[in-house]
Amino acid sequence: MARLLFAVLLFAAYAASAVDLRGQVMLSANGKALRASEAAEAVVYFRPRAAFEPPQPMPPVSMSTRRKEFVPRVLPITPGTEVGFPNLDPILHNAFSTSTGNAFDTGVYGTGKGSTHKFSTPGLVKVYCNVHHSMSASILVLDTPWFTQPDAQGRFELRNLPEGQGDLVVFHDRTAPWQQSLDPAATTAELEIELELKRRRVPPHMNKFGKPYANTSGPGNY
Repeated sequence: MARLLFAVLLFAAYAASAVDLRGQVMLSANGKALRASEAAEAVVYFRPRAAFEPPQPMPPVSMSTRRKEFVPRVLPITPGTEVGFPNLDPILHNAFSTSTGNAFDTGVYGTGKGSTHKFSTPGLVKVYCNVHHSMSASILVLDTPWFTQPDAQGRFELRNLPEGQGDLVVFHDRTAPWQQSLDPAATTAELEIELELKRRRVPPHMNKFGKPYANTSGPGNY
């Protein structure tokens, strides 16, 4: 009974100290504002300066191939999460990454559920298709449990953040990460974060063998 009472009091103290953080991400390119819905491909996360419990692996998630695109194009996960790569197209694909600590290769596969891969190392995983040069995606393996993605209006909300100083980061694969040090408890106003996209949607890259892509317009590929 004493242990149960202590756990209840500890949870109540945490709930009382936890705070929420809200804001909006606005994107532009070449000096022109982009549609608010494009901010949905950003990832907003908070990493406290004080020690915290590492996040647990998420339930298995998927990054599908559909109409020669990865869906979703940006996928935030925690370390140890398994990601499946189902193929929803009637053509061949080959998802792969050479990112350090999270390299993988599904091999060439047709329509079906494909293979899965467990991503254990925190960091950015650039995903490509060895059959189609135009396909590009990002998996962001985060070592913090406080993350989210903006909605179709570019708005975001991080809930139950711990008090104290930490780093708020906004990731978008077409620009350098936006970062600001803050204390969520002392941030009363909604944040307005502006990002200028300067990188191409599909960055220059080699195939999985480290060589330039050959012509992939042959039978079976398209």
